[in-house]
Amino acid sequence: MNYSKQGIIKKQRQIKSTSRRVTSKLKISFIRLTILFFVGLIIIGAFAGFGAVRALIDTVPSTENLNLITTSYKTTLYYSDGSISDTLFGAEANRSYVTIDKIPDCVKYAFIAKEDSRFYEHNGIDIKGIFRAVVSVVKTRSLEYGGSTITQQLIKNQVFGGGNETDPLDKIVRKFQEQYLAIQVENELDKDTILEYYLNNINLGNGSYGVQTAAQNYFDKNVDELTLSEAAVLAPIAYSPTYRNPILYPEQNAEKRLETLDKMLENNFCTQEEYDEALADDVYARIQDHDQSTNESIPYSYFTDELIEQVLSDLQEKLGYTEKEASDLLYKGGLKIYTTQDREIQDIVDTVYTDETYFPPLGEGSYYELTYALSVTRADGTTTHYQQYDLMNYFADYKDTNHYYYHEDGDDSASNWVGISALTLNADDINAKCDEFKEAMTAEGDTVVEKRIVKLQPQSSMVIIDQSTGKVVALYGGRGKKTESLSLNRATNTVRQVGSTFKVLASFLPALDTAGMTLATVFDDSEYYYPDTEKEVINWYTTGFRGLQSIRTAIYNSMNIIAVKTLAEVTPQIGFDYLEKLGFSTLVASKTVGTETYSDIGLPLALGGLTDGVTNLELTAAYATIANAGKYQEPIFYTMILDSDGKVLIDNKSESSQVMKTSTAWLLTNAMEDTITLGTGKRLDFSTEYDMPIAGKTGTASGSNDLWFVGYTPYYTAGIWTGFDNNFDQISTKYHQYMWHDIMLQICQTKNLAYKDFEMPDSIVTAQICTKCGKLAVVGLCDNYIGGDCIATEYFAKGTVPTEKCDCHVKVTIDTATGQIATADTPLANQQEVVYLIKDEDPTLPETYDTPYILPFDMDTGTANSNSSEVLDNLSATPSVMPTAEESDDTVLPQN
Repeated sequence: MNYSKQGIIKKQRQIKSTSRRVTSKLKISFIRLTILFFVGLIIIGAFAGFGAVRALIDTVPSTENLNLITTSYKTTLYYSDGSISDTLFGAEANRSYVTIDKIPDCVKYAFIAKEDSRFYEHNGIDIKGIFRAVVSVVKTRSLEYGGSTITQQLIKNQVFGGGNETDPLDKIVRKFQEQYLAIQVENELDKDTILEYYLNNINLGNGSYGVQTAAQNYFDKNVDELTLSEAAVLAPIAYSPTYRNPILYPEQNAEKRLETLDKMLENNFCTQEEYDEALADDVYARIQDHDQSTNESIPYSYFTDELIEQVLSDLQEKLGYTEKEASDLLYKGGLKIYTTQDREIQDIVDTVYTDETYFPPLGEGSYYELTYALSVTRADGTTTHYQQYDLMNYFADYKDTNHYYYHEDGDDSASNWVGISALTLNADDINAKCDEFKEAMTAEGDTVVEKRIVKLQPQSSMVIIDQSTGKVVALYGGRGKKTESLSLNRATNTVRQVGSTFKVLASFLPALDTAGMTLATVFDDSEYYYPDTEKEVINWYTTGFRGLQSIRTAIYNSMNIIAVKTLAEVTPQIGFDYLEKLGFSTLVASKTVGTETYSDIGLPLALGGLTDGVTNLELTAAYATIANAGKYQEPIFYTMILDSDGKVLIDNKSESSQVMKTSTAWLLTNAMEDTITLGTGKRLDFSTEYDMPIAGKTGTASGSNDLWFVGYTPYYTAGIWTGFDNNFDQISTKYHQYMWHDIMLQICQTKNLAYKDFEMPDSIVTAQICTKCGKLAVVGLCDNYIGGDCIATEYFAKGTVPTEKCDCHVKVTIDTATGQIATADTPLANQQEVVYLIKDEDPTLPETYDTPYILPFDMDTGTANSNSSEVLDNLSATPSVMPTAEESDDTVLPQN
C-alpha cells in the first residue's frame, strides 16, 4: 500500500470514479436482493410448513372418535360350578381386562421406569426424550430409537396399528401425528386411565396381551399378586415380546430386568430393601417350572369343540350375526359363556377314556388304521391323485403278520381291490410305507398335498345328559388323549348304525303309547320274513325260536323278530314320526341317489336299519326323554352368554315337548330295568357296589361294527358307542359295557347321589297276567302249564288292563299208560292232569320253544295228533328254559 500524498490522492480518485460507484451499488443491491430472497423463502417456508403441519393435523383422527380401549379379548368358558373350563381367543385377543385399582404399584412403576420415567410429569410428549431421540438419529442414522411416551405407545398400538412403517418418511409423519394426539389425549384423560389402557393393551410375549394374562401365563397368578421381582420381568417384554421373552431368552430379559430395577431405585419407585429382595429372587427358575407344566399346547376338549359349533350357530340364528361377525365375537369379543359341563363328571369320563386298559389290547381287538390320499402337481401343471388303493396296490406283495388288507367280493387280485383299508400292529412301519410310496410317486419340483391318518382303532364316544334339564354334562368324542382342537367328534359329528337300540324307540314306544298294546302283549318268535320279500329277519341268538313272548321279554332280551312284528302293526310311518319327535335330525324320509331311492320308513327301522345313521348325542337325548317321564329336552351345552360388559346376549333354554305319556315312559323304563337284571345288559349292573336303579338298552349293528349301550339312572342318561371309523367287525364286544359301568358308578360315588326310584305316575296299575297270551291269568291253569308257570304280575297304564281271561291254555287229563286222553275207564292211578298251550304252528316251519307243549290232541275226537310215546315223553320232560343273555351277543344282522 502507497501511503504518500500522491498515493492517497490516486486512491481517492479511484473510489470516486463512476465505474467504481456503479460496481459498489450493484453489490449492495445484490446483497439486499439475496437477503430479501431468503427472507421470502423463510416466509414461504413458514407458510408451507404451517400448511403441511395443518394438513398432517387435519388427517389425524379426532379424539372424539378414538378408541384407546382394546376391543380384542379372550372369551372365557365356565363349568357348571362357575370355575373356568377353557378360554378361546383369536390373534392378539388373549387378554383379560383389569382396572387400574387391581394393578399393584410395583407393576405400574416397573413399566413407567422402563418405558416413560416422567410419565406423571409430561403432557403427553417428553421433550428430553425427543432430544435424545434426535441425537440418536443423527449418530446412528436410524429411526429405531424410542423416545415415545406411554401415551404415544398406546396411540401407536390402538390408532396406527402398531406403527410398523417401512418408509422412513411415513414413520416421521406418524411420529408427528402421534405426538400431536398424545397432547390432545392427555388434555382429556387422566394419567391413571391412560396407564390402565396401556397395561391392558401391550403384547407381553408367549401369546399374552395385557398384564393380567401375562401374570397368569408366566407366574400362574393374577396381576394383583405379582411381586416387584416379577413385575420387573414383565416390563422389558413390552419393547420386544420375542427377544425379551423370559422363557425363550431369559438372559436378555434378565439384563433388562436389572435395568428396570435400577431405574425404579433411581426414581424412588422402590426402596433399597425391596430392590435387594428382588435381586435375590430366583424368578427365572420359577418361570421355567411353571412353563414346563403348561408349555404343551392344550387342545380344546371334545365338549368345547361342540360348544363352539353351538355358539357360532346360535349367534347367527338367534342374533342375526354373519358367520364372520359371529366368529370375531366368539374369539375376540371377551364373552363369558356359562356351560353345562360338570367338572367332576367330565374328569371321570376323561380318566376312563385316556386309560388304554379299558380298550382291547393291540392285536387282540385293537389295530392302527390307515387313511391315505396323495395329490401330486407336476411342473407342467398336471395333477395326479393317488388314493389308498394305489398305495395298497404298490405294496400288494407285502403281507406279514402285522398287516391285514381288506378287499371286496373275495377278489385276491390286487389290481381289482376297491376301498381297501389297512389295519396294522405297527404304526411306524405303515408310516414308513407311506413315505416310500410318496417318494416313488414324486419328483423334484413337484407340489405335494398328502392326507395321512394313522389312528388307533376301535374308537369310542360317550355323551352324558341330565335328563331333567337337557344339559349335556360331559362328552368324549374319541379314544385316548385328545391331540388337536376341532378334531373329529364322534359324539356329535358322525352318524352310525344303531342296531337294537332302536327297538324300544321305533317299535315298542309307539306300540304302548298309541297302538293299544301293553308290556303283556304277545307275539310269536318264529320264522319270519319281511313281507313280500325273501329276506328273513334273523335273531341275534342261535338257540332257536322262542315262541310266544311278551313285549316286556322282547325288550330285555332284545328280540329282533318281535320288534319287527310289533312295528308292522304300529306301521313304520308312525314309528318314524315318533323318532322325529325324539329329536333325530339325520333320518331319511326319502332321497334319490342316481337311480336308487332310499327311505328309513320301513320295517328294518325296528332294528336300526337306517340309510345314514344317527349321532350319539341325539340317541342319548332320545333315551333321556324316556328317563324324563316322556318329556323331550333339547340337549344344550351352555346356559348363558354375556358380552364383555356383562350384558346377556343369549339366555339359552332347552326347548321341551311331551313326546309320550308319562305312563308309557315309566313302563318302558321298568322293562329296561329288566335288561340290566335279567337281559342283555347284566354287565352294566353296579347295584351290588352302589344302590341305584339302572335302565337301558344294548345295541349291536352289522356284525359287531357298532357296539352301543344307552342307559340311565334317575339322575343321568349316558350313551356309549364303540367301533372302527371305517366299519370293521370287532373281535372284542363287551369292553364298552365295562366302561359305561365304571363311569356311571364313579359318578354316583363322586356325587354321593342319594338312592331314588324311577318315579311311578299314578296312572300305573298292576294285574296278574298269563305270559303266553297277555290276558288275565287263571290260577290253577296258567301256573300249572307244562311249559312252566306263566303267571306274572305286570304293570299297565290305567285303561289298558286286559279284561279277558286266559284262553291259550287248556287242562287235559291224560292216561299215562296210553298217552291218550283219559276216559271213564282209565284207572285213577293212571290219570294225570296236564295244562297244554293252544297254539297253531305250521309243521313245515322250524319248531319253537312252544312246540313240545302245544296241545297234542284233537279235542273233538279225543285222539292224539302225535304218537302216544311223544305225548308221554313230553309229560316227563323238563320245561325249556331260555338261554340267558350272557350266552350270546345282542347282534343285529344286516336286514336290508
